[in-house]
Amino acid sequence: MTDKPAYPVQLVQPDGRRVFDREHAALVADIGPERLRALYEDLVVSRRIDTEATALQRQGQLGLWPPLLGQEAAQVGSARALRPDDYVFCSYREAAVAYCRGVDPGDLTRLWRGAAHHCWDPAAINMTNPNIVVGSQGLHATGYAYAAHLDGAEIGTIAYFGDGASSQGDIAEAMGFAASWGAAVVFFCQNNHWAISAPVRVQSATPIVRRAFGYGIPGVQVDGNDVLAVLAVTRQALARARSGGGPSFIEALTYRMGPHTTADDPSRYRFAAETELWKRRDPIDRMRRLLEREDLWDSDIDKQVTARADEVAHRLRTATIEMADPDPMRLFDHVYATPHPLLTEQRRAYAEYLAGDPGTSSAPPEGVRA
Repeated sequence: MTDKPAYPVQLVQPDGRRVFDREHAALVADIGPERLRALYEDLVVSRRIDTEATALQRQGQLGLWPPLLGQEAAQVGSARALRPDDYVFCSYREAAVAYCRGVDPGDLTRLWRGAAHHCWDPAAINMTNPNIVVGSQGLHATGYAYAAHLDGAEIGTIAYFGDGASSQGDIAEAMGFAASWGAAVVFFCQNNHWAISAPVRVQSATPIVRRAFGYGIPGVQVDGNDVLAVLAVTRQALARARSGGGPSFIEALTYRMGPHTTADDPSRYRFAAETELWKRRDPIDRMRRLLEREDLWDSDIDKQVTARADEVAHRLRTATIEMADPDPMRLFDHVYATPHPLLTEQRRAYAEYLAGDPGTSSAPPEGVRA
């Protein structure tokens, strides 16, 4: 006897038609006309942030940028399920989540321009900065969630990662700990089908969500290009976390339409036909078709959304180009929690080097790059 096949949760089809799903539709029953339009605006603005940042990198204004093109619904839907006191542990691609959490568009590129070691203040929005160490945020999120539970905080914690990171030992260890100790963390896997040039089929012989079952963690697979479906399942998982129900796993099926980063050329490892297939499942087109079907769309809304996207893009571009270079002496800030004699000596020697003191070497002090 075979198990009944489980299909990804979907509430809106690519052509904009609603899907009958009593359980999950009930979780977003409060999303009326105005909030549907607001979600559409979030999607459009998120894409504009991404295209503007990509353009800035191509123009030499950023050193690197990790595009999120095609993944807007997975990020916006999950981010809008969060409460202000919930905590987010991101990877490096969650610019849309950061926008929804309230990050100033002008701060989104600070790290990628090389002007700072961070983009925003994590304490201000309860969200960590972009994390380049693949998968490590799963451990951080699990520890935070467990500590919050010990403190009696009724919050949710969410960890974002990709299909490639699901093969990292850090994610496996995090799920093992979370399951054993009931840590209230939501593992949110954006399965965009490509870990740089490695297709998802080499990450797992079964759907990634099934890995969670082996740890005793409940999981769900969702259409990651359906913003309402993502909102519904994330709300469900976060409610479980806040009520002491332990961890959950969400696999959002989406697609990275662009390169892994702006240093990548996806045409070298994937076919245009595959990209074209996913283009027909575009999350923004899907949401607009839903609005049109339900008579919630007109030219005034289109102008309003476009104006907001233009405003955000202008803020991002202007702030990036006008961003001041950091003081070189800040290199020594936040290295140790307490004063350290070696660092003090390096700071002194580097200051003399920068000042061009004739009594110093023409090279920077040992251990410090010019």
